[in-house]
Amino acid sequence: MQIASEPDRDTLQHALDAPFGLTQLQIDFYRENGYIKLSHVLSPALLEHYRKVISDRVAELSADRLPMEQRTTYGKAFLQIMNLWTQSEEVKKFVFGKRLARIAAELMGVSGVRIYHDQALYKEPGGGITPWHADQYYWPVDSDKTITAWIPLQDTPLEMGPLAFCEKSHRFQIGRDLEISDESEMTLKEALNSFRLEESAFELGDVSFHAGWTFHRAGANSTERPREVMTMIYMDENIRLIAPKNKNHIMDMERWTPALAAGDVLSSPINPVLYSGNAHRFPAPETA
Repeated sequence: MQIASEPDRDTLQHALDAPFGLTQLQIDFYRENGYIKLSHVLSPALLEHYRKVISDRVAELSADRLPMEQRTTYGKAFLQIMNLWTQSEEVKKFVFGKRLARIAAELMGVSGVRIYHDQALYKEPGGGITPWHADQYYWPVDSDKTITAWIPLQDTPLEMGPLAFCEKSHRFQIGRDLEISDESEMTLKEALNSFRLEESAFELGDVSFHAGWTFHRAGANSTERPREVMTMIYMDENIRLIAPKNKNHIMDMERWTPALAAGDVLSSPINPVLYSGNAHRFPAPETA
């Protein structure tokens, strides 16, 4: 795909903040299936600009990584760098963009969202599978109003290991106590066998959003270039912490919310509200 000339800073900021314009059909699809892939969310020129910025930081911060053959299955899946926005003002502009944050709020039917953290997920050439898992296993929060935006920074064919989703699995209870591992891959591959798998290539500009309890995985990268992906985890602006239920909850609270306790709104300095609108257009239906 041919990339347009480098956009200026005002153009970049406008594109990062401009509303996307979701439809009711898209909202309904997300709530029914636990994920959605949207096309033409961000321009190729914008993504190429931030691919360079993000990739430079990933290379710098992962310089001491172990050789592939010495890593666990999880370590072979991707290079994972969290909260890049705290390391770079330029990355912060991307992560704090209102366009994606507003999409997240409208998909979930909440008045606003705060950032939990960002993650660069770079699957190196020869990188292995990302095992089946659900993200919310790791998060000590009291609500399922959580969502991850998955943003490829290049065209991502099947050979590169795009994200794959198990449709409607956000309502599935089995496997919610499993961290990402060989065990989660084997257990969930069998348990989710009756669900429809959505696995397809991503074109540059596509962005997917999946719910915290949606089970997902990714294939290996059999190409000769890295699969470069940026992700942002958004949560309802009013979400609260719970008492930790596993070791990962404890680690997350120590890392992201050290000054907060169970029952507090997730309002630490590194979890700011990125979008808030009192009149969101697509409220979530009432639940029993």
